[in-house]
Amino acid sequence: MKETEIKKMVREGYAERAKTGSSCCTPAKSCCGGGSTVRSVSKSVGYAEDEMDSVPEGANLGLGCGNPIALASLVEGETVLDLGAGAGFDCFLAANKVGEHGKVIGVDMTPEMIEKARENAEKGGYRNVEFRLGEIESLPAADNSVDVIISNCVINLSPDKERVFGEAFRVLKPGGRLMVSDIVLLKELPDFIRNSVAAYVGCISGALMKDEYLDTIKKSGFQEVNVLDEAIFPIDCVSNDPMVQVIVKELNLTEDKIKETENSVASIKVQGVKPK
Repeated sequence: MKETEIKKMVREGYAERAKTGSSCCTPAKSCCGGGSTVRSVSKSVGYAEDEMDSVPEGANLGLGCGNPIALASLVEGETVLDLGAGAGFDCFLAANKVGEHGKVIGVDMTPEMIEKARENAEKGGYRNVEFRLGEIESLPAADNSVDVIISNCVINLSPDKERVFGEAFRVLKPGGRLMVSDIVLLKELPDFIRNSVAAYVGCISGALMKDEYLDTIKKSGFQEVNVLDEAIFPIDCVSNDPMVQVIVKELNLTEDKIKETENSVASIKVQGVKPK
């Protein structure tokens, strides 16, 4: 798939999610089964009830695969940049941590998501949150301008992850921190999944092998790169997750074909530091 085609399909897929509020990109077991809710999905990947209650209604779309805020150790007064901010869920949680003297910038390439996030910010009265339309491969932010970069199940969607981490390194201040939740591969996917546009939008076929993902972060200049948590994408979620059902239908997959993906996909939480 060409980079332009990938971005077009991802943008269209997430524009639809902004309109419908559907989920999800998560390996959580609560994603399995048609009756799961956005709250149960979010709770299963590490969000507390009080966190979900603290943000405007409609900000949480259940699209994440972890809670980067929980591990980012945000400090009052810091500036935070969220790569792929969606409807603003993590941005609002970060804003509550950094306070009125801090600032949170959310970047997303989908106009519908930016519109929804801005509406949520106005609804919640957030004065320290700003949403910018842009691509994470070319961040609309100045060099050495932010203290912390967060991202939640978004970088796997980029066709140029090396450039994403390079941009993250550029905009971080010396000593700044990277905290990412994302999807990686533990073994190669079958061709019928890897070549699927639907699987790309579903956070699966665009994912890198775990070691390659970590090496890409390190090659961008980050130090102290560590995996803080890891969870396997369960096989029952592969067959029952709403987004994966789209893939199954599009590719007309049998149960045996689906089982070929077993233990192939994982969610990880990764940290890194830009040297001082």
